[in-house]
Amino acid sequence: MPDLPVRELECLLVLAEELHFGRTAQRLRVSQSRVSQLVAALERKIGTQLVERTSRRVTLTDRGADFVDQVRPAYARLVELVDGARREAGQAAPIRIGFQGLAYETITWTLTRFTQENPDVALSLRELPLGDPFGALLAGDIDAAIALLPVREPGLAVGFAFPPAPRMLAVSHGHPLARRERIDAEALAEADLVSVDGPAPRYWRDVHFPRFTPLGKQIAGTVRATTLQEGMTLAATGRYAMLTCRPVAERNQRADLRYVRVTGFDEESRMALIWRSAQRPAQLTKLAALLGGRPAAAVRERIPRPSPERSDGRYAR
Repeated sequence: MPDLPVRELECLLVLAEELHFGRTAQRLRVSQSRVSQLVAALERKIGTQLVERTSRRVTLTDRGADFVDQVRPAYARLVELVDGARREAGQAAPIRIGFQGLAYETITWTLTRFTQENPDVALSLRELPLGDPFGALLAGDIDAAIALLPVREPGLAVGFAFPPAPRMLAVSHGHPLARRERIDAEALAEADLVSVDGPAPRYWRDVHFPRFTPLGKQIAGTVRATTLQEGMTLAATGRYAMLTCRPVAERNQRADLRYVRVTGFDEESRMALIWRSAQRPAQLTKLAALLGGRPAAAVRERIPRPSPERSDGRYAR
């Protein structure tokens, strides 16, 4: 039986989505040179060029594009067959959930109920880097991510979106903006905002770590953080400020921080359960249904309408 080049095929499928060796390496958690080696090895085994790479861009050859179209459904089916065989043998693959920043009560209570209702399913949890919300999911290291929207990555879909939450600015009590009850987003031009380390997409960074106000004023961002707590600590020093949301503010009350409401953005902060649309264990649909308080059959891969805001500023479920 010929040696099936599974790792090489996986590399080609990811490269076909990214068309960028650096981003492919990040998703696969390998070096760029390793990506080149895997592609070259596959081309040698097949006997034809699959990828064209210049100093400006990466493209698939016509043969490469045809090959990817044929391999992708077969690869997804192979993954399903392996998972199915493990389930039949009583060794169901664990459901691996990544969460970004903070898994607060709504999430933890739901995960507890899920494990109670599905005792045969192992649940594995891991924290995602603040600056890399989708990398582990795209690489297949986890099955779903509870992360901040928006998400526009090919192959990813929203299973459930939590209600939107007001934007808040974390500052020390001595910061000039701490004297106000609320500020307009234009006032952020007066702050030095904590930025983030990691390969997060630009569109995502522009929402959560903006470099410009809605009217185009530049926002300083001279320091970066890798975790939520690191960013909060930087804000507490008095020199910096960190843009966050109300749920995080409510669960991170500190004597050295004050949270100021920020208005004027086109969209509020919003978390979602995100999964790969092509490979989704059935248990994830059950989890999404529990989060939304709906029957599993009612779950759709779309963002639900925001819940109405109550008079106390919280959002009704």
